[in-house]
Amino acid sequence: MENETLTFNDLPMVVARLRDEVEGLKALLTDLQKSITQQKNDNRRKPMNPREVAEYTGIPLGTIYQKLSLGEIPGIKSGKRWVLYPDEIDKWLEVQRKNPLPLTDTELNATILRTHRRKPGSAALSQSGF
Repeated sequence: MENETLTFNDLPMVVARLRDEVEGLKALLTDLQKSITQQKNDNRRKPMNPREVAEYTGIPLGTIYQKLSLGEIPGIKSGKRWVLYPDEIDKWLEVQRKNPLPLTDTELNATILRTHRRKPGSAALSQSGF
């Protein structure tokens, strides 16, 4: 919309043009988000060796091997080599956290609703005025 003078009669056309542009931007963002998510998912199932896990987590390589042999870290031993997956390592690290991540508002609300139980017959009592 160049620097043109708009009149009241032009508003429906301008609003329609803006709506089309917003819908196009929304479609573009959705496609971009899908491609980013797909790239992340592709990288999450790429097998790693213990050395790569040590670099990824910052945990010393000796500790990685020790925890693998004790079965504390999720991994698969294929012959003489260990195979680990980044998503499983992330889950393991999250479980090892001493301070869990705070819940989002949606998760907190769902938790509260799951734990809130009504007494049997309370719906009938509220309708009768008691």
